[in-house]
This record gives sequence, structure tokens and C-alpha cells, in this order.
Amino acid sequence: MKKQHSVTSDDLGQQRRSFLKGVLAAGTFSIISPRLMGAPTNSATGKVTPNEKVNLACIGIGNRGAEVINALYATGLANIVALCDVDMGAPQTRGILKKFPKAPRFQDFRKMFDKMGPEIDAVCVGTPDFSHFPISMLAMSLGKHVYVEKPMAHSFRQIDLMMAAEAKYKVACQMGNQGHSEANYFQFKAWTEAGIIKNVTKITAFMNSVRRWHGKTYTDFLPSQPVPETMDWDIWLATAREHAYNKGYINGEWRSWYDFGNGALGDWGAHILDTAHQFLNLGLPTEVIPTLEGHSRFIFPQASTLVFKFPARGEQPPVDVTWYDGVKNLPPLPSDFGSGVVDPNIPPPSAGTIQTKVNPPGKVIYGEGLTFKGGSHASTLEILSKEKAKDLTAKLPRVPQSPSNHFRNFLLACKDQEKCRSSFDVAGPLCQAMALGIIAQQVNAPVVFDPSTRQITSSKFANELLAGPPPRKDWEQFYKL
Repeated sequence: MKKQHSVTSDDLGQQRRSFLKGVLAAGTFSIISPRLMGAPTNSATGKVTPNEKVNLACIGIGNRGAEVINALYATGLANIVALCDVDMGAPQTRGILKKFPKAPRFQDFRKMFDKMGPEIDAVCVGTPDFSHFPISMLAMSLGKHVYVEKPMAHSFRQIDLMMAAEAKYKVACQMGNQGHSEANYFQFKAWTEAGIIKNVTKITAFMNSVRRWHGKTYTDFLPSQPVPETMDWDIWLATAREHAYNKGYINGEWRSWYDFGNGALGDWGAHILDTAHQFLNLGLPTEVIPTLEGHSRFIFPQASTLVFKFPARGEQPPVDVTWYDGVKNLPPLPSDFGSGVVDPNIPPPSAGTIQTKVNPPGKVIYGEGLTFKGGSHASTLEILSKEKAKDLTAKLPRVPQSPSNHFRNFLLACKDQEKCRSSFDVAGPLCQAMALGIIAQQVNAPVVFDPSTRQITSSKFANELLAGPPPRKDWEQFYKL
């Protein structure tokens, strides 16, 4: 397996002692395990051998988290050694609890690592967007491999720190845009390498299905409600700013709120734009221009059109990527586009269904001499028009079959047998480009970004949003790992 760290055990031990000193002062732990206070280990031997299964701890075990756990377990490459959820025993967690009744259970991921650190090789993180960061950072600092749902994190700065941690601790990290290990990934790679897709100047991407916040307006945050007896609200909030509990924030409703979610773009952009972003080497945009319907200080717009301007990269020309969301905010499409691309393997949105009577989520890619029609996730591209597609049939390169789905790819990477296809160094810049789009939605104004200084130059307020809100007291420690 991979070496776990590029720094010394003494350095890491000191770093961990400093971190745990902070959480101990906050009263987080009643007992600090000597195992966690010292140098990190990944298992009893520090390695996962090719014939061993990966000992997997699962954090966030309901809703999408449950689907991720089941998919990882179905590979036959993982032992489920711990389950963690802030509302253990809530209706959405019962399926996983029943399936793995012998796995130790925790509400606080920090206590899980304290008690079981040496028994854990890797973690899967299926929690809300805003809490991906602290869990992933602590896991990486302890030498644990990380599978985290998309988007990677909640702010531009958090993504920076997660990319740096992946490089520092030499762990396998995978963002959960599962189509990135399927047919579209291998086709896009082969077609760009063969010059079928070349000199792209424009991409149209769209997600026009109903979202949770559509039809809602708020003039303030939600009023306080009693916290359920089974729930640890403080752990749910993690590094987010302080909020009173309200059921309108949990079980997927968090997607609506700037303080907790990343909107339609953060939710679906990683499934629609991932291969174009990677294989066209788009990097970070220099400007994002928003046109919004129903702008709010609190929740995402009712509809958004976001124009991302990516500069030239070497011999590749500048690219304008235009994102459309909102039920009636339909994109302009080529006259020969036809019906949308529907992949039956795509899971439906957590609220509502994928609309097929309008346009299911998808994209149009405008390259030199050719236009391509695509969908989301693993859906492969089609060449428009039929005549051009027929003429090119003999020239198309062979597209290899995927050797492993996204979940198997991650677990094999934990065993040093494959490399994660959506590693943080690949997924991070995509998520940061989307984070700039979300800032443009928040400020409802063009965002001008300087990739060399990694600063927004158009607005001081927008620039401050790169860091996200200051973490709550005693949660700032995660930014120091």
C-alpha cells in the first residue's frame, strides 16, 4: 500500500497533540486515547495487503450515505467496522444499522477516531456538504483514506486545505461523483487524446429539475425548535456558524441554504461537467457572470444562469461554460439536439424526480468542427449531426471498458492497486470553479477572479466568501490540520 506520510511521525504526533489539546479544552473528550495522541497508524501493521479487506468506518449512514455504504460493501473489498451518525436510530439510519448490527456505533466522529483509530483503514463520508471538511481533514491527518460525497467541501478555502492534506498525508482520496469511473470518463479521455474533441470554445450545461428551495422565500433563518432527544445538534453543525435547530435544515433540506449546501450547481455540476473540466484542463475561471431569478440572502435562487469564463490554456482556446438551473430556465440547444439523454442508472434527486418531459440534466459541447450532446454521470457523448457521426465512425478510437466502478476503484486505491480517478487533486479545482459560481449567486454580481493570486478582485465581500464563514469556537482546530 502507499506510504502513509511524507512528514515524520514526530511531526504528526506533535500536530495531533496540539489538535487534541484544543478539543480536550472544549470538553469534547472525557478520555483521550494514547493511540490517537501518538503517531498515526492505518491498521495494526500500517498497511492493507492485496488479500486483505479494507476496514471501513462510515460517517453519515442515512439517505445518500446509506447508498454509498451499500455500494462500497457490495464490492466485497470492505469490512464495515464502525457506524457514525449524529441521529443514530433515526428512520433513515435503520436500514444500515440492521444490516451491520455488530459494528460499533457513534454519534461523534471524533470519539470514533479516538476509540477505534488503529482499527480503521478508511472512511466514507455521506454527511451534508458543509460537514465534509472537518471529518475528511481529521481522517487524513490520521492516515485514513477518504471517500467523500460531492462536492468535496463547502468553501474554496476548505477545498484548498483538503487538496493540501491529500498531498501531505499520502492517502487515497475519492470524491463521490460516481460517473467518473464509468463509460463517459473513458470515452471523453479517448476522444480528447485522439483529437475528436478539440479546440472547445463553448459548453452549455443544465439541470432543470425541481429543487427543494423552489417556490420558497425567507426573510430570516428558521425559528428555533426543540432538538430531538436522539440528535446531537452540535455535532451536526460541525464547523458551520451557530444556528438554532429546525427540522427545515436536516434530511436534505440543508441543500437549500447557503450556510449548509451548494445548490443545484454543487449537487449536479460534479456529475455533468467533471470530464470536460478534467480532460480540457479548464482549471479555474477568471470571471463568473450571474443572471438570477429570485435572489435571496439565505437560500439559492429560483433560477440561475452562470457564465464561467475559462482562459486559454497553452494552445487550447478560452472556453465559456454556461450553467442553467431552474424549472423554466431552459438552455438554448442545437436544432438537431433531439430528446435529452436519460441514464436509467442515475439516482433521482433527493427531492422530486428528474424531469424527462423537458430536458434531463445534460450538456452540449461545441468543439472545432463538431458538436457533442451529453447527459449526466456515466452517459456517453453523441456527435451531432447523424451525418457527421456516420462519417467519423471509422476514425473513432477504441474506448476501453472500466476496470472498476467508482467504489471499487477507491478501495483498490486504498490497497495501492489502482489510483483514485476523482482524487482531490482532480476534483478539487472543479469544486473550486463551482464555488466561485456559488459566490456569484450569493452576491448577485459578476465575480472577477485572479488565478495567480487566488483572490476575487471585483468585490471585497465576495473575496471574503472564499474562506467561508468563520468556524464556531473549538471547531477552528480542523483548519490547522
